Amino acid sequence: YPIAAKSWLDNWTNLSTFFEYDEQVRKTIYTTNPIEGMHRQVRKITKTKGAFSSEQALMKLMFLIIRDISKKWTMPIHNWGLTISQLYIKFGDRLKLDRGF
Repeated sequence: YPIAAKSWLDNWTNLSTFFEYDEQVRKTIYTTNPIEGMHRQVRKITKTKGAFSSEQALMKLMFLIIRDISKKWTMPIHNWGLTISQLYIKFGDRLKLDRGF
């Protein structure tokens, strides 16, 4: 995959920043991307639908999907205490969170 490799090499400075974080922080970053998670769940439901009778029908479905996804986003992030501790060590006072983790 020469094109992909060239892209990585051309942008290595930006891409390698990810590897400056500890393993737990990296795992949290790549497993909790809310945009990707939401897109995946929306796509899972909409891919089985054919055509919509109206724009309003599509909007109603999107509303219901997002409402259901929001209900599921109540689970805590795995090992959040360890992750936030590592971020605090790296960023110190720049990290503005309740320290009661």
